[in-house]
Amino acid sequence: MSFGVIHQTRKVFPASELGPGATQDLVALDEASFKFEQGEIVSLLGPSGCGKTTLLRIVAGLIPKTSGLVQIGGRDVEGPYGDYGFVFQAPGLMPWRSVLENVLFPMEILRRSDAKARQRATELLGLVGLSGFEQVRPYQLSGGMQQRVSLCRALIHSPKLLLMDEPFGALDELTRLEMNDLLLEVRAETGAAVLFVTHSISEAVYLADQVLVFSRRPARVARHIVPDLGANRHRALRFSHKFLAAEREAGEALGLFAASDQRPAGTRRTLGVPA
Repeated sequence: MSFGVIHQTRKVFPASELGPGATQDLVALDEASFKFEQGEIVSLLGPSGCGKTTLLRIVAGLIPKTSGLVQIGGRDVEGPYGDYGFVFQAPGLMPWRSVLENVLFPMEILRRSDAKARQRATELLGLVGLSGFEQVRPYQLSGGMQQRVSLCRALIHSPKLLLMDEPFGALDELTRLEMNDLLLEVRAETGAAVLFVTHSISEAVYLADQVLVFSRRPARVARHIVPDLGANRHRALRFSHKFLAAEREAGEALGLFAASDQRPAGTRRTLGVPA
């Protein structure tokens, strides 16, 4: 059995929950289906508001599905559970706590903040290049460094699943590329499966073992792409024919251009999903 199974999963928000003036139910997710294995990265790519974040929250057990099946590790997800980490676009660090204290916060909640947890936190900070910053406050760090701390915090309890909601969207392009490579290193070190929401076609293709292209709301999986890039990803791949072909397929699925729109071989496009 696959580690993660999402089958015909649907989410409808009743009009009564949408605030004054709402007269119709909102179908946010319409029968989404896919599977993934332990250690895989799955990119969820699609327009803003199409239901990608809603799907992450359903997988995390934070909101209930309306119908369908969601299983993680062979168990039905019917509510919050402890075996995942969540990384948001904003790092959300507590400014009054040091870097190390921020990373250890989930372990305090779990009442497992002991010497072993501190050792693991130190190891994770070393993995993301933040050795020596344990006692620094978040305001003293760059945006990219803060997001590294947030990633460590999500991994401190060794989850088997990492849920990431546009975690690098607010970073400059160079830092974003560095964080992409870092995530691949973290996945290799921890073996965690990753569901990764992004609006960047290039980022989705570079990171993922599977790219799921979602339609506009109500979200359906419009295209399932398996980039033929191998396990050893490196930045030069972004200029390869295989990479450009996967970008193009995703762009076509998003309706950015038609399949008949031909360009000379090797021509580079800058592709992103319109908000």
